Amino acid sequence: MPEDLSEAAIGKLSSKELVALLKRLQPDDPSIAKLDIDVIGRNIDPKKLGNDEFAALLDNLGRLADGGANLDLSKMDARNFAKIIARASDDQLKAATAEPRLRARVLDELFRRMSAHFLPEHARDGRVVMQFRVSGSTAPGGHDDYAVTIEDRTVSVANELVEHAKSTITLSSPSLLKLATGNAGAKMMFVRGKVKIAGSLGFAAGFMKMFEIPKA
Repeated sequence: MPEDLSEAAIGKLSSKELVALLKRLQPDDPSIAKLDIDVIGRNIDPKKLGNDEFAALLDNLGRLADGGANLDLSKMDARNFAKIIARASDDQLKAATAEPRLRARVLDELFRRMSAHFLPEHARDGRVVMQFRVSGSTAPGGHDDYAVTIEDRTVSVANELVEHAKSTITLSSPSLLKLATGNAGAKMMFVRGKVKIAGSLGFAAGFMKMFEIPKA
């Protein structure tokens, strides 16, 4: 019997039941076309999930999207994405970024969203680079590296370090997710020892002002 994936049916499920549903769905299920990624975003509450269940949520969305379902994280409204990150614990975010394939998906989506929400009117002419070193990686050196270059009011992201960065910030994946979704500020995280900053502290503290941060 086909699953009922309407918004009304999804709204009746608990967060745990919703994760269980995603686990048993297959990308070729004909009813999956009715499943809206933002319906999932609105109805899931990380506070009602265990660490592994939260990781399974993101992993199964990725699995279904890779199989052709219209459930890629890039399709989720920024406010719903920010809400999920805001309500997730550090342990849940660590669990979601512990497996290399899922980690790459989540971090790449995060930086893609930064590019999409860039506010050129808040930038200056010239070239500046902000680098992020995200700890907890299985890559050599234990970090995943991203360089965000703002040049003449345009932005680009590279998955590597570059020369002449104005600031380099080293932080965990949970801290990065909180920072980039407006759930923490770089200056306060620095004071609390959550991040390390090399180069200009002022630039690092004000960097996110050049981006539209969605409200959860």
